[in-house]
Amino acid sequence: MSDIPENLYYTAEHEWIRVEGDDLVVGITAHAQDALTEIVYVELPDVGTIIEEQDEFSSIESVKSVSSIFAPLAGNITEVNEELDDTPELINQDPYGAGWIVRIVPRDIDAVNGLLNAAAYREVIGE
Repeated sequence: MSDIPENLYYTAEHEWIRVEGDDLVVGITAHAQDALTEIVYVELPDVGTIIEEQDEFSSIESVKSVSSIFAPLAGNITEVNEELDDTPELINQDPYGAGWIVRIVPRDIDAVNGLLNAAAYREVIGE
């Protein structure tokens, strides 16, 4: 059974979202990193990139495959986790903590209410 923290929001594409003030911190779920297996590279977007909801903004390469990461909401990328350049395996080791990917200032913070809660995400992954 996957680790699915109750205090986060989720997407059907396996991103997690944590609200911190007016920012969103985004990463991939434990379920997603487990499916990818050993992560070897993360393509990070540029700070300042404007994204629309469901835009592909990053990709993650594992020994198994390459997966796209999609924007949960429209907004502006204000920070990227540069530690992933040298240690992409942080996503495997701590997907909800040190393995975060970007910070986004969303165009509409209230739009997080349209994302999945932990129970709904459990249904998506069949748990």
